[in-house]
Amino acid sequence: MAASATSMKTKKTFGQWFKSRKVQQWLVIVSFMIVPVLLLLVFSYVPFAKMFEFSLYKMKSYDSKNNTYVGFKNYIDVFTRDDCFNSLKLAGYYIVASFIQLAMALYFATILCFKVRGSSLFKGLIFFPYLISGIAIGFIFKFFYTRGFVLDTVLSCIGLNPENLPYWLKDTRINNASLAATSVWRYMGQNMVLFLGAMMSVDPCLYEAASIDGANAWPKFRYIMLPSIKSVIVLNMILSISGSLSAFEPPYVITGGTFGTATYFVMMNSLAHEKGKIGLAAAMAVVLMGLIFIVTIFQQVIMKLIDEEAREERRNRKIQKQLRKQGIK
Repeated sequence: MAASATSMKTKKTFGQWFKSRKVQQWLVIVSFMIVPVLLLLVFSYVPFAKMFEFSLYKMKSYDSKNNTYVGFKNYIDVFTRDDCFNSLKLAGYYIVASFIQLAMALYFATILCFKVRGSSLFKGLIFFPYLISGIAIGFIFKFFYTRGFVLDTVLSCIGLNPENLPYWLKDTRINNASLAATSVWRYMGQNMVLFLGAMMSVDPCLYEAASIDGANAWPKFRYIMLPSIKSVIVLNMILSISGSLSAFEPPYVITGGTFGTATYFVMMNSLAHEKGKIGLAAAMAVVLMGLIFIVTIFQQVIMKLIDEEAREERRNRKIQKQLRKQGIK
């Protein structure tokens, strides 16, 4: 009788169970998650599944009656068609430009990290291009590179013969490099600000100790600043590579993809909306997502290795401090 009475007392009603702390925690979690998850499903996962379905068909329109199932033929065409594969190779120009841009951003961030007269003005001027729309930047550089306009005029003023200057947007030997240079001008300020934020987080005592030991700017940069911000450098490098694979505005606005400047995104847009090859364009989009996914995994692996190395360094420093204390005692 006593056991049955105890079980009756401990048994909870539905209202008590619903008001319990654990149930309330789950209700809060689900209520906060349901809207983002629905948005992801509706605007990301479902469209991606539909795009993958399109990539398996030879499509002339979105009407399913005119579609022919071809399996993975579109994916084979992505790597065998000259126009598709060459557009993918053009990402190399933008990857090289991204590394140049990162080097320049690191250089200016290092200079502006120390006390420089007018540093706030220089920071604003370098960061300002990042605030401009990519389409607007495309129109700016379209006139900048046009024959006889800004760039040719500047080069003529320093003594170069205008007749010997190349066609910056038509010469296939230089036009892709010219377009990639626009990304250097646009994104250098963004990366400079990221580098500056990482540099400002370095303990100033380290610089003071190095100055007392007689170190100049280069040893401070090499042995203090660079190791402290290497995780930010690697992150910016990986993001720049993934961004280079999806370059769109410069070739689309400046040249329209003509004269061999059609990048992967421009070629995808042309195939889908101009040539009516929707299935092939969908396959290109899936391949691009796979490449970005690989780059993201590579980024995670590298960042994990860097974090492990940093933890090992901190562990070694603690051990050295303990040994020093024991030696002093």
